Amino acid sequence: MAEITSTQHAVAELTADGIATVTIRNAKVLNIVGTPVIEDVTAAINGLADRTEVRVLVLRGTGEQAFIGGADINEMSTLDRAGAEKFIDGLSGLCESVRRFPAPVIARMPGWCLGGGLEVAAACDLRISSSDARFGMPEVAVGIPSVIHAALLPRLIGTGRTAWLTLTGDHIDAATALSWGLVHEVCEPDALDAAVERMARKFVEFGPAAVRRQKELLRSWEDLPIDQAVANSVAEFGAAFDTGEPQRYMSEFLNRKRS
Repeated sequence: MAEITSTQHAVAELTADGIATVTIRNAKVLNIVGTPVIEDVTAAINGLADRTEVRVLVLRGTGEQAFIGGADINEMSTLDRAGAEKFIDGLSGLCESVRRFPAPVIARMPGWCLGGGLEVAAACDLRISSSDARFGMPEVAVGIPSVIHAALLPRLIGTGRTAWLTLTGDHIDAATALSWGLVHEVCEPDALDAAVERMARKFVEFGPAAVRRQKELLRSWEDLPIDQAVANSVAEFGAAFDTGEPQRYMSEFLNRKRS
């Protein structure tokens, strides 16, 4: 039996085997993120972050037309400078709640993923899209720059491709996104749920301490010089043996080979 909690704009579900899902809801047909949506989704994610039994988080929107179709232009069009900074700081907080979530986060990506939605997706660890998905950063077309977690894009797809997305405002299809490294897997729309489930199930089988520590290391590698990252990882490797997971999983592996 899954544990389910909900607010106006977010539903959080946690299964008995540790697969968590946060679904954006009541956010227009394309899952548009305005301040109330941002606040509810951030709270749902942060509430799950404290649950040690969570093995993986799936982040998704309602329906098949979009993952997140962008930030709420109706709200943004009324802002002054102070309001604009408050709004974008809230969206940055949502992205950070995803990026710093202790377990892996999988983005389920059908349809459109634009602007702030692509920034949220970039903060996820793994991105699985349907073949009809479309991706873009159209902010310049409405008078604003791409900011906050758009800064992750050069690491994902390179500076040239990031420049193309953010300066032209044009979108790319799923095949291009896959070739660029923006998404990890593309499947037919009717196979998207199965692909996400298959990926999530991997983390149910792995040792949770090792996976969580691997995510921490991935975040630390973004900032550390290579020499320091390598040196620091020696102690992390040793500490893994304090958890008992290497002994268990290696023994199971060896026993399978012998049988």
